[in-house]
Amino acid sequence: MTEESTTMRLIEGGTVVDGLGNAPFRADVLMRDDRIEAIGADLAIPTERPLHRIDATGLTVMPGLIDAHCHISFDEPNSNDELFFHRREGLAAIIAAAHVPKLLAAGVTGFLDADSLYEVGVDLRDAIEAGIVIGPRMSTGGNALLTSVGGTAGRLIPDEGRRGYGKVVNGRDEIVQEVRRQIKIGVDWIKVHVTGLTPRQRVKGEVQVWSFEELKLVCDTAHELGVPVVGHCRGASSTRDCARAGFDMLLHATYMDDEALAAVIERGVPIVPTFTFQANLADYGEAIGATPAIRELFKREIAESAVMLRRAYEAGVPLLCGTESGFSLTPYGDWHYRELEVFVRDLGFSPLEAIRAATSANAFALGLAGETGAIEAGRLADVIVVDGNVANDVTLLADKARIRHVFLDGREIVIPPIPERGDPPGWRPSNYGSRTLTRAVVDAIGAGRPAT
Repeated sequence: MTEESTTMRLIEGGTVVDGLGNAPFRADVLMRDDRIEAIGADLAIPTERPLHRIDATGLTVMPGLIDAHCHISFDEPNSNDELFFHRREGLAAIIAAAHVPKLLAAGVTGFLDADSLYEVGVDLRDAIEAGIVIGPRMSTGGNALLTSVGGTAGRLIPDEGRRGYGKVVNGRDEIVQEVRRQIKIGVDWIKVHVTGLTPRQRVKGEVQVWSFEELKLVCDTAHELGVPVVGHCRGASSTRDCARAGFDMLLHATYMDDEALAAVIERGVPIVPTFTFQANLADYGEAIGATPAIRELFKREIAESAVMLRRAYEAGVPLLCGTESGFSLTPYGDWHYRELEVFVRDLGFSPLEAIRAATSANAFALGLAGETGAIEAGRLADVIVVDGNVANDVTLLADKARIRHVFLDGREIVIPPIPERGDPPGWRPSNYGSRTLTRAVVDAIGAGRPAT
Protein backbone atom coordinates (compact mmCIF):
# COMPACT_ATOMS: atom_id res chain seq x y z
CA MET A 1 0.00 0.00 0.00
CA THR A 2 1.30 3.47 -0.84
CA GLU A 3 0.15 6.99 -0.24
CA GLU A 4 1.03 10.11 -2.15
CA SER A 5 3.20 12.71 -0.44
CA THR A 6 1.44 15.65 1.12
CA THR A 7 0.74 18.55 -1.24
CA MET A 8 -2.18 20.80 -2.17
CA ARG A 9 -5.00 19.03 -3.94
CA LEU A 10 -7.92 20.42 -5.86
CA ILE A 11 -10.94 18.20 -6.55
CA GLU A 12 -12.59 19.87 -9.53
CA GLY A 13 -16.06 19.80 -11.03
CA GLY A 14 -17.75 17.35 -8.69
CA THR A 15 -21.13 17.41 -7.00
CA VAL A 16 -20.52 18.00 -3.30
CA VAL A 17 -22.60 16.11 -0.74
CA ASP A 18 -21.35 17.84 2.40
CA GLY A 19 -22.44 15.30 5.02
CA LEU A 20 -24.33 17.98 6.93
CA GLY A 21 -27.67 17.27 5.28
CA ASN A 22 -27.58 20.18 2.84
CA ALA A 23 -28.66 19.79 -0.78
CA PRO A 24 -25.89 18.73 -3.18
CA PHE A 25 -24.09 21.51 -5.05
CA ARG A 26 -21.44 21.80 -7.74
CA ALA A 27 -18.12 23.05 -6.40
CA ASP A 28 -14.38 22.54 -6.29
CA VAL A 29 -12.77 21.38 -3.05
CA LEU A 30 -9.28 22.58 -2.11
CA MET A 31 -7.27 20.57 0.42
CA ARG A 32 -4.07 21.88 2.03
CA ASP A 33 -2.08 19.48 4.21
CA ASP A 34 -4.59 17.59 6.35
CA ARG A 35 -7.47 20.11 6.13
CA ILE A 36 -10.12 21.26 3.70
CA GLU A 37 -9.14 24.83 2.94
CA ALA A 38 -11.92 26.08 0.67
CA ILE A 39 -15.01 25.00 -1.25
CA GLY A 40 -16.57 26.82 -4.17
CA ALA A 41 -16.17 27.93 -7.76
CA ASP A 42 -13.21 29.92 -9.12
CA LEU A 43 -11.20 29.40 -5.93
CA ALA A 44 -8.07 31.46 -5.38
CA ILE A 45 -5.33 28.85 -5.44
CA PRO A 46 -2.13 29.60 -3.47
CA THR A 47 0.99 29.15 -5.59
CA GLU A 48 3.62 28.38 -2.98
CA ARG A 49 3.18 24.61 -3.34
CA PRO A 50 2.63 22.17 -6.20
CA LEU A 51 -1.04 21.58 -6.95
CA HIS A 52 -2.44 18.16 -7.75
CA ARG A 53 -5.73 18.32 -9.65
CA ILE A 54 -8.39 15.60 -9.50
CA ASP A 55 -11.13 15.69 -12.13
CA ALA A 56 -14.44 14.83 -10.42
CA THR A 57 -16.74 15.80 -13.27
CA GLY A 58 -19.91 13.73 -13.02
CA LEU A 59 -18.83 12.29 -9.65
CA THR A 60 -19.93 12.78 -6.05
CA VAL A 61 -17.50 14.35 -3.59
CA MET A 62 -18.45 13.48 -0.02
CA PRO A 63 -16.97 12.78 3.40
CA GLY A 64 -15.54 9.34 4.00
CA LEU A 65 -17.87 6.95 5.78
CA ILE A 66 -17.50 6.39 9.52
CA ASP A 67 -18.55 3.01 10.94
CA ALA A 68 -19.51 3.42 14.60
CA HIS A 69 -19.71 -0.32 15.33
CA CYS A 70 -16.96 -2.47 13.83
CA HIS A 71 -15.17 -5.44 15.41
CA ILE A 72 -11.84 -5.31 13.61
CA SER A 73 -10.16 -8.04 15.71
CA PHE A 74 -12.85 -10.74 15.41
CA ASP A 75 -11.99 -12.00 11.90
CA GLU A 76 -15.50 -13.02 10.83
CA PRO A 77 -16.35 -15.93 13.15
CA ASN A 78 -19.33 -18.18 12.57
CA SER A 79 -19.94 -18.85 16.25
CA ASN A 80 -19.13 -17.74 19.80
CA ASP A 81 -17.16 -20.96 20.21
CA GLU A 82 -14.89 -19.90 17.36
CA LEU A 83 -14.59 -16.34 18.66
CA PHE A 84 -13.73 -17.24 22.25
CA PHE A 85 -11.70 -20.43 21.84
CA HIS A 86 -9.98 -20.28 18.44
CA ARG A 87 -8.23 -16.91 18.48
CA ARG A 88 -4.64 -16.15 19.51
CA GLU A 89 -3.54 -12.70 20.60
CA GLY A 90 -0.59 -12.15 18.27
CA LEU A 91 -2.44 -13.47 15.24
CA ALA A 92 -5.54 -11.45 16.13
CA ALA A 93 -3.45 -8.29 15.96
CA ILE A 94 -1.69 -9.24 12.72
CA ILE A 95 -4.89 -10.29 10.98
CA ALA A 96 -6.72 -7.16 12.18
CA ALA A 97 -3.98 -5.05 10.63
CA ALA A 98 -4.48 -6.96 7.37
CA HIS A 99 -8.20 -6.17 7.40
CA VAL A 100 -8.10 -2.38 7.76
CA PRO A 101 -7.25 -1.76 4.06
CA LYS A 102 -10.60 -3.38 3.20
CA LEU A 103 -12.35 -0.60 5.09
CA LEU A 104 -10.47 2.09 3.20
CA ALA A 105 -11.29 0.39 -0.11
CA ALA A 106 -14.98 0.56 0.87
CA GLY A 107 -14.75 4.32 1.48
CA VAL A 108 -14.49 4.09 5.28
CA THR A 109 -12.14 6.72 6.70
CA GLY A 110 -12.97 6.20 10.38
CA PHE A 111 -14.38 3.53 12.68
CA LEU A 112 -15.05 2.67 16.31
CA ASP A 113 -14.05 -0.73 17.66
CA ALA A 114 -15.70 -0.55 21.07
CA ASP A 115 -14.32 -3.88 22.32
CA SER A 116 -11.56 -6.10 21.02
CA LEU A 117 -9.98 -9.49 21.54
CA TYR A 118 -7.13 -9.26 24.03
CA GLU A 119 -7.38 -5.45 23.80
CA VAL A 120 -5.42 -5.47 20.53
CA GLY A 121 -7.52 -2.48 19.44
CA VAL A 122 -5.34 -0.10 21.46
CA ASP A 123 -2.19 -1.35 19.76
CA LEU A 124 -3.76 -1.31 16.29
CA ARG A 125 -5.01 2.24 16.77
CA ASP A 126 -1.56 3.35 17.91
CA ALA A 127 0.07 1.61 14.93
CA ILE A 128 -2.32 3.37 12.54
CA GLU A 129 -1.66 6.76 14.14
CA ALA A 130 2.10 6.17 13.94
CA GLY A 131 1.91 5.28 10.24
CA ILE A 132 3.04 1.69 10.81
CA VAL A 133 -0.29 0.37 9.51
CA ILE A 134 -2.24 2.31 6.89
CA GLY A 135 -5.86 2.35 7.94
CA PRO A 136 -8.83 4.59 8.72
CA ARG A 137 -9.00 6.76 11.80
CA MET A 138 -9.78 4.49 14.71
CA SER A 139 -11.18 4.86 18.19
CA THR A 140 -11.28 1.87 20.47
CA GLY A 141 -12.34 0.32 23.71
CA GLY A 142 -10.66 -2.53 25.55
CA ASN A 143 -12.44 -5.60 26.89
CA ALA A 144 -16.20 -5.25 27.24
CA LEU A 145 -17.23 -5.24 30.89
CA LEU A 146 -19.45 -8.21 31.76
CA THR A 147 -21.10 -9.49 34.91
CA SER A 148 -20.90 -13.19 35.69
CA VAL A 149 -24.28 -13.62 33.95
CA GLY A 150 -22.32 -13.00 30.77
CA GLY A 151 -23.39 -11.40 27.53
CA THR A 152 -24.68 -13.16 24.44
CA ALA A 153 -22.30 -16.13 24.77
CA GLY A 154 -24.02 -17.75 27.75
CA ARG A 155 -22.03 -20.43 29.57
CA LEU A 156 -18.96 -19.84 27.41
CA ILE A 157 -18.27 -16.85 29.67
CA PRO A 158 -16.45 -17.73 32.92
CA ASP A 159 -17.68 -16.55 36.32
CA GLU A 160 -14.59 -14.37 36.67
CA GLY A 161 -11.57 -13.25 34.72
CA ARG A 162 -11.11 -12.60 30.98
CA ARG A 163 -12.16 -14.46 27.89
CA GLY A 164 -11.97 -13.21 24.33
CA TYR A 165 -13.25 -9.65 24.22
CA GLY A 166 -14.80 -9.71 27.72
CA LYS A 167 -13.74 -9.04 31.30
CA VAL A 168 -16.06 -10.25 34.06
CA VAL A 169 -16.29 -7.82 36.96
CA ASN A 170 -17.89 -8.80 40.25
CA GLY A 171 -18.67 -6.05 42.70
CA ARG A 172 -17.84 -2.40 43.15
CA ASP A 173 -14.09 -2.76 43.63
CA GLU A 174 -13.56 -4.84 40.49
CA ILE A 175 -15.66 -2.45 38.40
CA VAL A 176 -13.64 0.57 39.50
CA GLN A 177 -10.33 -1.25 39.16
CA GLU A 178 -11.06 -2.48 35.61
CA VAL A 179 -12.33 0.87 34.35
CA ARG A 180 -9.21 2.57 35.67
CA ARG A 181 -6.93 -0.13 34.27
CA GLN A 182 -8.40 0.22 30.78
CA ILE A 183 -8.05 3.99 30.89
CA LYS A 184 -4.43 3.53 31.96
CA ILE A 185 -3.66 1.49 28.84
CA GLY A 186 -5.22 4.15 26.60
CA VAL A 187 -8.78 3.23 25.60
CA ASP A 188 -10.99 5.86 23.97
CA TRP A 189 -14.22 4.29 25.27
CA ILE A 190 -15.34 2.00 28.07
CA LYS A 191 -17.84 -0.57 26.80
CA VAL A 192 -20.38 -2.34 28.99
CA HIS A 193 -22.29 -5.43 27.80
CA VAL A 194 -25.45 -4.40 29.63
CA THR A 195 -27.68 -7.22 28.38
CA GLY A 196 -27.25 -10.91 27.71
CA LEU A 197 -29.05 -14.14 26.99
CA THR A 198 -30.13 -16.64 29.64
CA PRO A 199 -31.59 -20.13 29.04
CA ARG A 200 -35.06 -19.49 30.50
CA GLN A 201 -35.56 -15.76 30.08
CA ARG A 202 -39.06 -14.32 29.86
CA VAL A 203 -38.30 -10.95 28.30
CA LYS A 204 -38.15 -9.87 24.68
CA GLY A 205 -34.69 -9.19 23.39
CA GLU A 206 -32.05 -9.73 26.05
CA VAL A 207 -31.96 -9.68 29.85
CA GLN A 208 -30.49 -6.72 31.71
CA VAL A 209 -27.57 -8.17 33.68
CA TRP A 210 -26.33 -5.00 35.42
CA SER A 211 -28.05 -3.00 38.16
CA PHE A 212 -28.61 0.72 37.78
CA GLU A 213 -26.14 1.39 40.61
CA GLU A 214 -23.45 -0.65 38.84
CA LEU A 215 -24.04 1.17 35.56
CA LYS A 216 -23.80 4.54 37.26
CA LEU A 217 -20.57 3.49 38.96
CA VAL A 218 -19.01 2.68 35.58
CA CYS A 219 -20.02 6.08 34.22
CA ASP A 220 -18.90 8.03 37.28
CA THR A 221 -15.52 6.28 37.34
CA ALA A 222 -14.87 6.74 33.62
CA HIS A 223 -16.16 10.30 33.47
CA GLU A 224 -13.93 11.36 36.36
CA LEU A 225 -11.03 10.48 34.06
CA GLY A 226 -12.58 12.05 30.94
CA VAL A 227 -13.47 8.85 29.08
CA PRO A 228 -16.95 8.19 27.59
CA VAL A 229 -19.00 5.02 28.10
CA VAL A 230 -20.92 2.99 25.51
CA GLY A 231 -23.39 0.21 26.25
CA HIS A 232 -24.72 -2.81 24.40
CA CYS A 233 -28.46 -2.68 25.16
CA ARG A 234 -31.15 -4.90 23.70
CA GLY A 235 -34.24 -4.27 25.78
CA ALA A 236 -36.30 -1.50 27.31
CA SER A 237 -35.04 -1.51 30.90
CA SER A 238 -31.37 -1.58 29.91
CA THR A 239 -31.81 1.33 27.51
CA ARG A 240 -33.68 3.32 30.18
CA ASP A 241 -31.14 2.66 32.93
CA CYS A 242 -28.12 3.37 30.72
CA ALA A 243 -29.57 6.72 29.68
CA ARG A 244 -30.30 7.64 33.29
CA ALA A 245 -26.90 6.42 34.50
CA GLY A 246 -25.08 8.77 32.12
CA PHE A 247 -23.97 6.57 29.22
CA ASP A 248 -22.59 8.60 26.32
CA MET A 249 -23.73 6.28 23.51
CA LEU A 250 -25.93 3.21 23.15
CA LEU A 251 -25.55 0.29 20.75
CA HIS A 252 -28.82 -1.24 19.49
CA ALA A 253 -31.39 0.20 21.98
CA THR A 254 -33.96 -2.16 20.49
CA TYR A 255 -37.37 -2.96 22.00
CA MET A 256 -37.68 0.42 23.75
CA ASP A 257 -40.89 1.18 25.61
CA ASP A 258 -42.26 4.65 26.39
CA GLU A 259 -40.24 4.96 29.59
CA ALA A 260 -36.99 4.05 27.87
CA LEU A 261 -37.76 6.41 25.00
CA ALA A 262 -38.42 9.27 27.43
CA ALA A 263 -35.09 8.67 29.19
CA VAL A 264 -33.16 8.61 25.92
CA ILE A 265 -34.84 11.80 24.71
CA GLU A 266 -34.29 13.59 28.02
CA ARG A 267 -30.56 12.84 27.95
CA GLY A 268 -30.14 13.07 24.15
CA VAL A 269 -28.02 9.92 24.13
CA PRO A 270 -26.81 9.00 20.62
CA ILE A 271 -27.93 5.54 19.45
CA VAL A 272 -26.20 3.21 17.00
CA PRO A 273 -29.01 0.77 16.03
CA THR A 274 -26.65 -1.53 14.09
CA PHE A 275 -29.36 -3.21 12.05
CA THR A 276 -26.97 -4.41 9.34
CA PHE A 277 -26.42 -7.78 11.03
CA GLN A 278 -30.16 -8.44 11.36
CA ALA A 279 -30.92 -7.10 7.88
CA ASN A 280 -28.31 -9.33 6.27
CA LEU A 281 -29.70 -12.40 7.98
CA ALA A 282 -33.30 -11.47 7.24
CA ASP A 283 -32.70 -10.57 3.58
CA TYR A 284 -29.92 -12.96 2.58
CA GLY A 285 -29.97 -15.69 5.23
CA GLU A 286 -31.21 -18.30 2.77
CA ALA A 287 -27.84 -18.12 1.02
CA ILE A 288 -26.08 -19.38 4.17
CA GLY A 289 -28.70 -21.91 5.26
CA ALA A 290 -30.52 -19.84 7.89
CA THR A 291 -33.96 -21.16 8.73
CA PRO A 292 -37.08 -19.17 7.82
CA ALA A 293 -37.86 -18.88 11.56
CA ILE A 294 -34.57 -17.18 12.47
CA ARG A 295 -34.81 -14.89 9.43
CA GLU A 296 -38.32 -13.84 10.46
CA LEU A 297 -37.14 -13.24 14.05
CA PHE A 298 -34.50 -10.76 12.94
CA LYS A 299 -36.85 -9.11 10.47
CA ARG A 300 -39.34 -8.51 13.29
CA GLU A 301 -36.65 -7.04 15.54
CA ILE A 302 -36.01 -4.33 12.96
CA ALA A 303 -39.70 -3.66 12.33
CA GLU A 304 -40.67 -3.57 16.00
CA SER A 305 -37.76 -1.35 17.03
CA ALA A 306 -37.84 1.05 14.08
CA VAL A 307 -40.95 2.88 15.31
CA MET A 308 -39.41 3.90 18.64
CA LEU A 309 -36.06 4.72 17.11
CA ARG A 310 -37.78 6.97 14.60
CA ARG A 311 -39.61 8.74 17.43
CA ALA A 312 -36.29 9.25 19.22
CA TYR A 313 -34.76 10.73 16.08
CA GLU A 314 -37.68 13.10 15.55
CA ALA A 315 -37.22 14.27 19.15
CA GLY A 316 -33.59 15.17 18.46
CA VAL A 317 -31.73 12.00 19.46
CA PRO A 318 -28.80 11.37 17.09
CA LEU A 319 -28.99 8.03 15.26
CA LEU A 320 -25.58 6.89 14.03
CA CYS A 321 -24.54 4.27 11.48
CA GLY A 322 -22.71 1.13 12.58
CA THR A 323 -22.60 -2.25 10.88
CA GLU A 324 -21.18 -4.84 13.31
CA SER A 325 -18.65 -5.69 10.61
CA GLY A 326 -16.38 -8.48 11.73
CA PHE A 327 -18.73 -11.49 11.81
CA SER A 328 -19.35 -14.06 9.09
CA LEU A 329 -22.64 -12.28 8.33
CA THR A 330 -20.88 -8.92 8.04
CA PRO A 331 -17.40 -9.46 6.57
CA TYR A 332 -15.01 -6.54 6.36
CA GLY A 333 -15.25 -4.33 3.31
CA ASP A 334 -18.59 -5.60 2.03
CA TRP A 335 -21.31 -4.06 4.18
CA HIS A 336 -20.16 -0.68 5.52
CA TYR A 337 -22.73 1.06 3.31
CA ARG A 338 -25.57 -1.21 4.39
CA GLU A 339 -26.73 0.67 7.49
CA LEU A 340 -27.41 3.71 5.31
CA GLU A 341 -29.66 1.54 3.16
CA VAL A 342 -31.49 0.25 6.24
CA PHE A 343 -31.90 3.78 7.61
CA VAL A 344 -33.59 4.79 4.35
CA ARG A 345 -35.69 1.65 3.97
CA ASP A 346 -36.75 0.95 7.56
CA LEU A 347 -36.31 4.20 9.48
CA GLY A 348 -37.65 6.56 6.84
CA PHE A 349 -34.47 8.60 6.43
CA SER A 350 -33.81 10.48 3.25
CA PRO A 351 -30.51 9.53 1.57
CA LEU A 352 -29.00 12.85 2.72
CA GLU A 353 -30.09 12.18 6.31
CA ALA A 354 -28.57 8.71 6.15
CA ILE A 355 -25.31 10.11 4.76
CA ARG A 356 -25.21 12.62 7.62
CA ALA A 357 -25.71 9.77 10.12
CA ALA A 358 -22.73 7.95 8.60
CA THR A 359 -20.43 10.98 8.39
CA SER A 360 -20.69 14.26 10.31
CA ALA A 361 -22.96 12.91 13.06
CA ASN A 362 -20.81 9.80 13.35
CA ALA A 363 -17.65 11.81 14.02
CA PHE A 364 -18.84 11.75 17.63
CA ALA A 365 -17.90 8.05 17.81
CA LEU A 366 -14.32 8.96 16.90
CA GLY A 367 -14.15 11.75 19.49
CA LEU A 368 -13.87 14.16 16.56
CA ALA A 369 -17.28 15.85 16.43
CA GLY A 370 -16.92 19.01 14.36
CA GLU A 371 -13.46 17.96 13.18
CA THR A 372 -14.18 15.40 10.48
CA GLY A 373 -17.14 13.91 8.64
CA ALA A 374 -18.07 16.91 6.48
CA ILE A 375 -16.99 18.76 3.36
CA GLU A 376 -16.51 22.05 5.12
CA ALA A 377 -13.62 24.49 5.36
CA GLY A 378 -11.44 23.75 8.36
CA ARG A 379 -12.46 20.09 8.68
CA LEU A 380 -10.00 17.25 8.40
CA ALA A 381 -9.69 16.25 4.74
CA ASP A 382 -11.22 12.77 4.94
CA VAL A 383 -12.93 12.66 1.56
CA ILE A 384 -14.11 10.11 -0.97
CA VAL A 385 -15.00 10.60 -4.63
CA VAL A 386 -17.73 8.29 -5.89
CA ASP A 387 -19.05 7.52 -9.35
CA GLY A 388 -22.79 8.19 -9.30
CA ASN A 389 -25.40 10.25 -7.52
CA VAL A 390 -25.12 8.98 -3.96
CA ALA A 391 -27.57 11.65 -2.78
CA ASN A 392 -30.28 9.74 -4.66
CA ASP A 393 -29.09 6.18 -4.03
CA VAL A 394 -26.88 5.28 -1.08
CA THR A 395 -26.54 1.70 -2.33
CA LEU A 396 -24.11 2.93 -4.97
CA LEU A 397 -21.56 2.80 -2.14
CA ALA A 398 -21.86 -1.00 -2.21
CA ASP A 399 -19.83 -1.11 -5.42
CA LYS A 400 -16.21 -0.51 -4.46
CA ALA A 401 -15.33 0.06 -8.12
CA ARG A 402 -17.36 3.28 -7.89
CA ILE A 403 -15.13 4.65 -5.12
CA ARG A 404 -12.60 6.39 -7.35
CA HIS A 405 -10.53 8.21 -4.72
CA VAL A 406 -10.05 7.98 -0.96
CA PHE A 407 -8.36 10.84 0.87
CA LEU A 408 -7.32 10.61 4.51
CA ASP A 409 -5.76 13.65 6.13
CA GLY A 410 -5.66 15.17 2.66
CA ARG A 411 -3.47 12.39 1.25
CA GLU A 412 -4.76 10.04 -1.41
CA ILE A 413 -4.58 6.44 -0.29
CA VAL A 414 -3.73 4.00 -3.08
CA ILE A 415 -4.81 0.49 -2.14
CA PRO A 416 -3.47 -2.44 -4.16
CA PRO A 417 -5.62 -5.53 -4.73
CA ILE A 418 -6.04 -7.47 -1.50
CA PRO A 419 -5.02 -11.11 -2.03
CA GLU A 420 -6.99 -14.15 -0.93
CA ARG A 421 -5.79 -15.60 2.36
CA GLY A 422 -5.86 -18.83 4.29
CA ASP A 423 -6.37 -19.49 7.98
CA PRO A 424 -3.65 -20.36 10.49
CA PRO A 425 -3.89 -23.79 12.16
CA GLY A 426 -6.65 -23.97 14.74
CA TRP A 427 -8.08 -20.58 13.78
CA ARG A 428 -11.47 -22.01 12.78
CA PRO A 429 -13.43 -24.87 14.36
CA SER A 430 -12.98 -28.25 12.71
CA ASN A 431 -16.13 -30.32 12.20
CA TYR A 432 -16.75 -33.81 10.82
CA GLY A 433 -19.90 -32.48 9.22
CA SER A 434 -23.01 -30.44 9.87
CA ARG A 435 -25.29 -33.31 10.99
CA THR A 436 -25.23 -36.33 13.27
CA LEU A 437 -25.04 -39.51 11.19
CA THR A 438 -27.93 -41.48 12.66
CA ARG A 439 -29.35 -44.53 10.93
CA ALA A 440 -32.47 -42.52 10.15
CA VAL A 441 -30.39 -39.96 8.24
CA VAL A 442 -28.80 -42.68 6.14
CA ASP A 443 -32.15 -44.33 5.41
CA ALA A 444 -33.68 -40.96 4.48
CA ILE A 445 -31.13 -40.43 1.71
CA GLY A 446 -31.62 -43.97 0.42
CA ALA A 447 -28.10 -45.17 1.15
CA GLY A 448 -29.30 -48.45 2.62
CA ARG A 449 -26.91 -50.81 4.34
CA PRO A 450 -23.24 -50.87 3.44
CA ALA A 451 -22.03 -53.79 1.33
CA THR A 452 -20.28 -56.65 3.15
